Amino acid sequence: MIDLQVVALCVTAALAIGVFLRQRRRSLPPGPKGIPVLGNVFDIPKEFEWIAYDRWSREYRSDVIYLNLAGTPVVVVNSAQAAHELFEKRSLLYSDRVRLPMLNELVGCNWHFLFMDYGDDWRERRRVFHQFFHSNASVGYRPRELKVARELLSRLLESPDDFMTHLRHMAGSLILGVTYGIDVQPSNDPYIATAETALHAISMAGNAGAYLVDYIPILKYVPSWFPGAAFKRQAAEWKKATDAMLERPFKAVTQAMAEGKAHPSMIASLLTELKEDEDKDRKEKVFSGVAAAAYTGGSDTTVSALGSFFLAMLLYPDIQRKAQIEVDRVVGRDRLPDFSDEPSLPYVTALVKEVLRWRPVTPLAVPHRLTSDDVYNGYHLPSGSIVVGNVWAILHDERTFPDPEAFVPERWLNEDGSLRSDMRDAELAAFGFGRRICPGRYMAVASVWIGIASVLSTFDLLKPRDANGHIIEPSGDYYSGLVTYPKPFRCAFKPRSESTVELIHNGLQESD
Repeated sequence: MIDLQVVALCVTAALAIGVFLRQRRRSLPPGPKGIPVLGNVFDIPKEFEWIAYDRWSREYRSDVIYLNLAGTPVVVVNSAQAAHELFEKRSLLYSDRVRLPMLNELVGCNWHFLFMDYGDDWRERRRVFHQFFHSNASVGYRPRELKVARELLSRLLESPDDFMTHLRHMAGSLILGVTYGIDVQPSNDPYIATAETALHAISMAGNAGAYLVDYIPILKYVPSWFPGAAFKRQAAEWKKATDAMLERPFKAVTQAMAEGKAHPSMIASLLTELKEDEDKDRKEKVFSGVAAAAYTGGSDTTVSALGSFFLAMLLYPDIQRKAQIEVDRVVGRDRLPDFSDEPSLPYVTALVKEVLRWRPVTPLAVPHRLTSDDVYNGYHLPSGSIVVGNVWAILHDERTFPDPEAFVPERWLNEDGSLRSDMRDAELAAFGFGRRICPGRYMAVASVWIGIASVLSTFDLLKPRDANGHIIEPSGDYYSGLVTYPKPFRCAFKPRSESTVELIHNGLQESD
């Protein structure tokens, strides 16, 4: 005969577990309800996910929301306050990365320390990177940044319709020179062409929520020919580009060093300093991955931000004129800006900050991973959750940035035109959070600043006209991905004076 006390104990335990699970579910952050098994898989749009996350945050009146992606818990952080509390104050819990099978395994980016677990491998690579790109070290690259900015002016003068190509060449020339000592070709450079494909692959594959295989990892074993496995075929093509970006420039440096022809660079310095008792093969693997990571980060920021700057100047011509007035007053019309002018150009600096805020380069930060159960504002955050910082929502929060869709550099300035101390670093969310913030941000911002100041000094950016004299309006649309870029638009670059051509040519010679 069954012991009634055992039955009662089992029933009580079952009821207690049920109550606990219901209470735990109720204590999770709010979010869309979803469907059985798959949860919110079909609720998340395939593009511009950050817009949906921001909308849900408003609907549920919570700066953190919860999603269930086929059993994988996802927490989206939508405010600067929540981001600071979780990623900064509790960084020990929130500094790990989510392993994305599409990016890390199928596309083959397991060498990229941006996407590595928070552990010894990441720390080693982060130290190597920091050695060459911390704030003081980055100042040493300003002569090269000035040179590529002036090369950009020359290219815009010669073929203005290809301005996005020129931005990619500018970014590629800078970072390939710094990391590998490679002088790129004036056009159709093979390193830049390979990297462009690889950067697109990383942008698409690294976007949280973009591929179902990231939440149902067993799908990575599906044969490429299987219906619905287009992601496998795409990944195979992208892997060719990421492998080439990792290997080819590194091999070029080692060959140049063997021949005694290598230019000074990060890789040359690292290889020269290798000690005999160190594992050469392992160290070379570390160095090549760090160099390739430097290329992806620096290139993305420069191309995206300067593309957004060009677009903003078409949409807000009054702001362009205000910035040019400041440049003319400080720099004059008989020379080009350089970095010594930066303290005297607060409006230009405010404009750079507004570009990074208005159209952030990475609207969703690279996802973090929560390593232990946590509680925020009374909400239970489960261990193992993917934690996504919604950069877009943070930089479009009306409480900090009134009328956030408008491009308003003045929001960063006091009434006397000086930079607001209470807004210092408010745009930093554009570079990620906590211990995983972009370590190359100093060089990236400097490159964007000198590029913007140089263009303002020499060109009027105008909406072009068609054959009938009608103004061609830019769509203002963007590509969706881990990194966003403006969709193609037309822009006229009109030299600001008759002496501009001579000024650009002389400035380019001075920077050599």
